[in-house]
Amino acid sequence: MADLLTPTADLHEDETVLESFQGNRSSYIRTNAWIAAGAMAAGMGILWAIGNPFVWTGAVGGLAAVLVRGAYLMSDELAVRWDLTNLRLLGPGGRAIPLEDMDQLNKLGSFVQVITKSGDKHLIKYQADPQATMAAIKRQHGGPL
Repeated sequence: MADLLTPTADLHEDETVLESFQGNRSSYIRTNAWIAAGAMAAGMGILWAIGNPFVWTGAVGGLAAVLVRGAYLMSDELAVRWDLTNLRLLGPGGRAIPLEDMDQLNKLGSFVQVITKSGDKHLIKYQADPQATMAAIKRQHGGPL
């Protein structure tokens, strides 16, 4: 299971890990709180739209669903690690993105989205400071992103 959550690519002879990015507990909880608020509003809206007199149960259901999901996935999500080397960004599940293949970096809440020149998209999730994560990648990339 740990192989799925951390980089497994072998380092090249001239490659060294410079920084690692792992999920932050506070960011995970904050992100899930926003998801819960959206789920609660959606649940109530749907029940109101279909004429259910117990609209408040949509809030309870939305909150319960996100709490159960969040608690179940927290340990796995926070164990995911990305390693930035002098040549590549290495991710879980065998992902290896050469720095020269990176095209864009985007901040999506507490996530950093890496888009390659071929259009592949990768998320570095639940960063305490996504701007700092982006700055580290940009610094190593050396060119515009």
